[in-house]
Amino acid sequence: MQTCHGARAGELDTPHGTVPTPVFLPVGSQATVKTLTSEELRDIGFSMVLANTYHLYLRPGIDVIEKMGGLHRFMAWDGAILTDSGGYQVFSLAPLCRVSDEGVTFRSHIDGSEHFLTPELAVNYQEALGADIIMVLDECPAYDDSPEKVRKAVDRTHRWAERCLKARKPHDQSLYAIVQGAIYPELRRRSAEQLTALDFPGYAIGGLSIGESKEVMWATVEETAVLLPENKPRYLMGVGSPEDIVEGVARGIDIFDSALPTRVARNGALFTGQGRRNIRNAAFSLVEEPVDPECDCYTCRNFSAAYLSHLFRSDEILGLRLATVHNLRFISNLVNRIRNAILDGTYNAFRDDFLAGYRTTDERTRFEQKRKWLRERGT
Repeated sequence: MQTCHGARAGELDTPHGTVPTPVFLPVGSQATVKTLTSEELRDIGFSMVLANTYHLYLRPGIDVIEKMGGLHRFMAWDGAILTDSGGYQVFSLAPLCRVSDEGVTFRSHIDGSEHFLTPELAVNYQEALGADIIMVLDECPAYDDSPEKVRKAVDRTHRWAERCLKARKPHDQSLYAIVQGAIYPELRRRSAEQLTALDFPGYAIGGLSIGESKEVMWATVEETAVLLPENKPRYLMGVGSPEDIVEGVARGIDIFDSALPTRVARNGALFTGQGRRNIRNAAFSLVEEPVDPECDCYTCRNFSAAYLSHLFRSDEILGLRLATVHNLRFISNLVNRIRNAILDGTYNAFRDDFLAGYRTTDERTRFEQKRKWLRERGT
């Protein structure tokens, strides 16, 4: 591993290849990154994706995927896969969940049927899927929960992590723990100390980017990251806007995932070096250049901003695909530039230059977008 003022460049060895870090994982909750094929993901530059155990358990079923030869074969993806355990749904689908020390009872957001998930089952399901990196079952409290409620979630997360370790079968999958604690430094420290004592091969920081301000989020990341082993991967869950990847790497984060790049693409928001651009705006209707002249993606090499604007304003499906290709290629290129800057020893200069030119989405808009997304997911 090579470092540059806290930023880290290394490699993850997985059963499906070596993954350079820092790395961003496109989200394919249901064994698909929306609108794209696995081959297209490879061509864009990704070597690892994320899938969600809870969603795959409901549809098509863990047994179906296992019978089909495992998740890699099922989705025709030969790269690495990380699966979330379903713990995030304890937060995002809270009205449909009942949590006890034994596990979580979910009411399906699809048909209302009830299902019970324990730490042991979470591990067993992910092993059956055949993911390269699997996650413990955790309890993700809301950022504004009381300290007492968060403390109980931290202690339950620790007990569940112990049970996940005991349930794990000998194989080459890596099981990562998840540090919780909301926005309380003393509870984050408590969680980190409890989990690092169990000596997991990797550690995630969960329970952030769920409503707290950016200032609070980064303060929490800084306070938590330094508590984690330097020689093991650090994964910041659910964070993946361009500016957040740049800031997260500066604080020692190695792995990121988020549905944001693909979600905003489908809504017509395209990344550029100056920030997001709403391709639906009439101002793009006569622009002959690509939306980002500096981008080398398939979309920008072949189509004008005017054409993309036409597709979105006409509700053509191709627009969703082309926008998704662009946003993911933008992220892939950004992560490559970040890694090169770390290896060159110039990361601080890169970070300052990028953030000086990139116009971020304001906090109020970001909160509204997040709330809308959560409502659409059944909350």
